[in-house]
Amino acid sequence: MLQACLNGSRTAAEHPALPLSPERLAEDAADVAALGVTSVHIHPRDVIGAPTLVGPEVATTIATVRAAVPGIEISVSTDVPGGRTRLIGSWGPLAAGRPDIASVHVDQPGWRDLARALHQVNVRVELVVTTLGDLGDLPEGVSRITVTATRETAESLLAQVEPLGLPVLLHGRDADAWAVLDYAALLEHHVRMGLGDTLRMPDGRQAKNNAELIALARRRQRTRAPS
Repeated sequence: MLQACLNGSRTAAEHPALPLSPERLAEDAADVAALGVTSVHIHPRDVIGAPTLVGPEVATTIATVRAAVPGIEISVSTDVPGGRTRLIGSWGPLAAGRPDIASVHVDQPGWRDLARALHQVNVRVELVVTTLGDLGDLPEGVSRITVTATRETAESLLAQVEPLGLPVLLHGRDADAWAVLDYAALLEHHVRMGLGDTLRMPDGRQAKNNAELIALARRRQRTRAPS
């Protein structure tokens, strides 16, 4: 799987093509889907551009993106300050505005409660692992492990999560994004790319948009995967 991380936690000041509104996210989702992406990861925003988990705002974003790319998995981040468990508990009636899967960072307090809240509203869970640690028995609803790593830490983190037997998405950020993508493709793990992960191409120049990043990521994924 190639996932596109369309905006992440970045701000509009960081890149002129960063999609924040539901309409812009839908446009970028359609562009990267045409390049072979089967999953998009987004951080929904409120009217002033701040990350949000508020039901109506999440629903508007998800429904708008889903209309543009029906059939594509839509993942959202739960890395937002505030009463996350309570807000997620209100997602049950969202229907077409409910995400397919949501990321939960295991290094944050209350991550198990958050995972349970997502499972109760029929949203699958992808656990985000950034450091070594004992995960213990996983909560219900966990369907994927997302490993955020540098090229130096990737091997040890994978040694921890691969025995769990779940699909693994491996990605890096900023200066590590391309090296980790190549490593993930070599190992045939799921890969991720987009403005949420890096603003730059491998040669150091600023990427034009998500589509340019994804087009190159797709080519590198194909050429580095074992034949």
